[in-house]
This record gives sequence, structure tokens and C-alpha cells, in this order.
Amino acid sequence: MNVVIFGASGMVGHGVLRACLLDSEVARVLVVNRRPLGITHPKLHEIIHQDFADLSAISDRLTDVDACFYPLGVSSAGLGEAEYTRVTHDFTLAAAHALLVHNPDLTFVYVSGEGTDSTERGRSMWARVKGRTENALLALPMTAFMFRPGYIQPRHGAVSRTTVYRLTYALTAWLYPVLHRIAPKHTTTTEHIGRAMLAVTRHPVEHRILFSPDINRLGA
Repeated sequence: MNVVIFGASGMVGHGVLRACLLDSEVARVLVVNRRPLGITHPKLHEIIHQDFADLSAISDRLTDVDACFYPLGVSSAGLGEAEYTRVTHDFTLAAAHALLVHNPDLTFVYVSGEGTDSTERGRSMWARVKGRTENALLALPMTAFMFRPGYIQPRHGAVSRTTVYRLTYALTAWLYPVLHRIAPKHTTTTEHIGRAMLAVTRHPVEHRILFSPDINRLGA
């Protein structure tokens, strides 16, 4: 299986990339980033590209792909709806459309979040935008899965690029076993997310929107 990852340099992306590189059934891992990851691996191939809203310049390199894993995203803190929409919705749909041109049997796995608003009419800006993005992906002619994790514990060196989150994870890592015991339906790890993304490409999964319990079951 050949996969492409957008956002491999982020915390969740780190978990997805690690799972793909460790999996014997994954033959090729293509990552699209703005800057080099700084690692080497026989499976790993990188495309450095700056404008994620327009992938036409690299379209001919997005071929022979079985699955796209899309954990790329930003915090909505400090962003207006237009800018958040550009990164969250527009970048994501640009990737999906560019890949579908060459890969009609594509499986696309998008990392959204618990609380996403499928109605697109709620009061929370980020939840509306995420909901609009999910709905647009699900309407495309491809197999698409929406991952809606709650609290995500980084594993195996994964680090959040958001300063506040990074500090929070560092200070509370020792509490995760307790948190997971108290709220198992709302907690998962980067390791489980990575494994679960691979799992949905291989086994029949009834639902297209998956929450932390689904992710933990598939990624166990």
C-alpha cells in the first residue's frame, strides 16, 4: 500500500507517520510538508510545497496513492473564521481534489475533533468549519473517514506545535492513565490514531465518523 500524509510534522502526524513506517504492508510513504522532516527512511519520500491551497505544481507527483492521511490542522485560538476556514477547509479540500484526479479508488482519513458540528449552524466557529469540511469530504466520490478524537496523549516523541498544548501535555503526561480510566470514551493516543488510520483502509468499517472508542478499538 502507498500512502500520502499531509501534516506529518505535527503531533498527530508524527503518530501517523510512525505507524506507517513500522507497518510491513505499507510500501511507500509520501509526505507533503512546508519544510523537511529531518529524518530518513527507505519508505519515506518528501515533497516540499508552500501553498497548500494550490497543489497543481505537484499534482503529477500525487499518483499511485491508495490512502491519504490528513492530520494537518491549526488551533482556532486567535484566528478569525476566514483564516481558520482557509487552513481547515480549503487546504483539506484542495488535497482531496488533487488526489482524486489520479487516484479514483482513494481512501481519505481526516482528523477532525470531538465536538465537530455536522449541522454547520452551531455557535462554535471551529466546530462549524470542521463540520463543513467533514461534510464536503463525505460528499466526494471516495471512501472517507472522519476521526473525531477527544483528548489525545502524545506518544513516542510526538510533540504539539502549539505552545500551550505542548506545555499542558508535558505537565500532565503522568495523569493520562487516570484520565483514560475516568473518561475512556474521550481519550486516545497518537499511537492509537496512527494504527486506526491504517486499520480503516483494510477492514470493513460501518461508520464514516469515528470517535475515541472506535479509534482505540481499531488501533489496539
